[in-house]
Amino acid sequence: MRCPYCRTRLEEMSPECPSCRLTFERAGALLGPMPRIGPGISDLAGALPKGDPKKITKAINRLMWTFPQVSVHVLLHLFPTEHPFELHVFWVFNGGGLSPESQKGGENRAILLALDPGQGKSALMIGYGLEPYLGDDALAHLLELSEPAWKAGEWTRGILELLGGLDRLLESAALEVANGFGLSALAAPPRRGEF
Repeated sequence: MRCPYCRTRLEEMSPECPSCRLTFERAGALLGPMPRIGPGISDLAGALPKGDPKKITKAINRLMWTFPQVSVHVLLHLFPTEHPFELHVFWVFNGGGLSPESQKGGENRAILLALDPGQGKSALMIGYGLEPYLGDDALAHLLELSEPAWKAGEWTRGILELLGGLDRLLESAALEVANGFGLSALAAPPRRGEF
């Protein structure tokens, strides 16, 4: 992970950024009250047509069924412009209740897609538990692929494209890990006989 303010590389248990000294508490004091977000999708910007949140929720649920250790959240919000967009995303990711207390540090496998339709900005933030498997370049590529849809104001299409790409990226990472340990990534055949 990188500091959302100065982009310095951070270690998992860093109490503050070694360069600019940013902490979650300082970010909260700077940014004010946390937007009210729920699990799954939160369209606080009112950018999605009626019925589209259900389509996105279905795609999120499919992805989380395939990868039950991962939680996926989408936030559309009009963030204030006085501070960097990445700082807001960091603040929401860490303080918005997206992960239970028991899933902190390397146990955090949450994914947040944040979109600001007003500023035309997007970001993907992942928990430390996914960082070894999902590189910054791959995540940036997913955002780039969805950008044309978002520039056209087609928020749902871009989100669904990104979720599809994220599904493929997670599958690729799982296959790579299984291969590295000499494991089969295929489901075991059903056994007959005893219950």
